[in-house]
Amino acid sequence: MLTKRQNLMETIKGGNPDRFVNQYEFMELILEAPMDLPLAPGPGMTITNKWGVTFTWPEGQIGSFPVHDDEHKVLKDITKWKEVVKAPSVYYTDEEWAAAIAHANSVDRTDKFVTAFCAPGIFEMTHHLMGIEDALMGLYEEPELMKELIDYVVEYELAYAEQVIKHIHPDALFHHDDWGSQISTLISPAMFEEFYLPAYKKVYGYWKENGVELIVHHSDSYAATFVPFMIEMGIDIWQGAMTTNNIPELIKKYGGKISFMGDIDSGVVDHPSWSQEEIAKYVEIACKRCGKLYFIPNLSQGLNISSFPGVYEATSEAIDKMSKEMF
Repeated sequence: MLTKRQNLMETIKGGNPDRFVNQYEFMELILEAPMDLPLAPGPGMTITNKWGVTFTWPEGQIGSFPVHDDEHKVLKDITKWKEVVKAPSVYYTDEEWAAAIAHANSVDRTDKFVTAFCAPGIFEMTHHLMGIEDALMGLYEEPELMKELIDYVVEYELAYAEQVIKHIHPDALFHHDDWGSQISTLISPAMFEEFYLPAYKKVYGYWKENGVELIVHHSDSYAATFVPFMIEMGIDIWQGAMTTNNIPELIKKYGGKISFMGDIDSGVVDHPSWSQEEIAKYVEIACKRCGKLYFIPNLSQGLNISSFPGVYEATSEAIDKMSKEMF
């Protein structure tokens, strides 16, 4: 039986996997690494990160998002970004790194990838600071200033990457940046190519030049038209790929250059009245239409969790059953 790491590599290289890669099983996420932002405020909580962005998680909702009223928006005028936007330090004490180092050192790297985590992404950071409307308008109205701001975020990411690599020597990177809605990207392919492709080539190139073997990018959205750019920037696995992207068609067109992790939409199966039967139905559909190679069945959620207790585990169980049936 192949190890989780071996099975992943057989799957994404078009080899001979002996089962489906089961969701996040191949990544050991080192979430203890110090960051400028806790992963999220808890339900009912409001926090402000070191960039000055305020996040809130309203009671009864399934997640948090930045607050962009006039009182809380960090950057109200792109022409003043250099005066307003101040990146936090990427330097943390040995004590702050201790838990992450201990976790990384405990991992059997022949079985799993020690995986660094990075969020929010470059596009997300711009609209966290400005609000989505201002960030998108800035691309049209002040393109050179937006490029300067993007470069500033990139330099921060590179500086943080240097510290992560130094302390935990990751084999993989799991990086977030949502680029679309369920049915469309938020910006055109031409605009993405101009503003964000160069940024990501620089960031992902740095990680790969410094020992990272695997780049996994999360975008639980429509982004099919960006796949050629994902390949160019060095992404190995697109995680969060929703059914609206037509994953079987993307596998047929791009398999061997990039792999796809998803095709089980969290919004469809991860709800308060979920059932094992419903999850099994959608897992079977995904596995049978996407096949054994260049595909990892997975909820579209951006971590190895679910919004409602038990859904992630039930999905893993259904994937194991499909492995027994199809391999």
